[in-house]
Amino acid sequence: MKQRRTYHLLIFLFMNIGIIGAGHIGSALAVRLTSLGHSVKIANSRGPETLTDVAQKTGATPVTAAEAARHGELIVVTIPLKNIPDLPKDLFEGVPADVPVIDTSNYYPLLRDGHMTELETGDLTESGWVQQHLERPVVKVFNNIYADHLQNKGVPAGTPGRIALPVAGDDAAAKQKVMALVDELGFDAVDAGSLYESWRQQPGTPSYGADLPAAELQQHLASLGTQRTPEQHAEFLANQNAAEKQMEAQGIKLK
Repeated sequence: MKQRRTYHLLIFLFMNIGIIGAGHIGSALAVRLTSLGHSVKIANSRGPETLTDVAQKTGATPVTAAEAARHGELIVVTIPLKNIPDLPKDLFEGVPADVPVIDTSNYYPLLRDGHMTELETGDLTESGWVQQHLERPVVKVFNNIYADHLQNKGVPAGTPGRIALPVAGDDAAAKQKVMALVDELGFDAVDAGSLYESWRQQPGTPSYGADLPAAELQQHLASLGTQRTPEQHAEFLANQNAAEKQMEAQGIKLK
């Protein structure tokens, strides 16, 4: 990695970042990350030859999913939840174990993913399900902010009302690296606990899409507790169902 600048006694570095998924969130991240000087390679399910427009818009280099994974000192997986099992089984072959993998996925049973029993019964979180399929530890972030806000609403640290993003994961070193990137992108990174606790930032919860500042987000997470109750699970699934029906009525479609 190449040294970039010194800020508050910390050395920020250019990184090689691989993004798997070129939808709204993947493209927004690519725009911001390339603007910060990072080397970004981006992939989709249809092949790099279909990403000419994305490359022109974002400045990222189109590649295959395997090439994106092997490029990364940090990898972002940002594809529809239902497509996670379709990723190559050897996607992370040769990728060092200390390379963080970010998961941005959300469960939309009505508009996109179909009903998944594992996520509607029991304790498994969305990112827990993703982690099982990838067979690789993941860090959950960027799932509860709109792509336009992610691309355009980042501001310097200390700015009043700065949006905070929850970051959940089990690997402390990976989480710290991801939280530093969140801050560089212009958002306050709030440690949201373990991957099991990432249910608190899933669709249907009060913080989803709310753009809360750090103090309010921390207070909200604390108010929910760490162990999801059956009542909370049912409430947030119902909230998500109502939100999806409203989106469907408005003609909104998810890819």
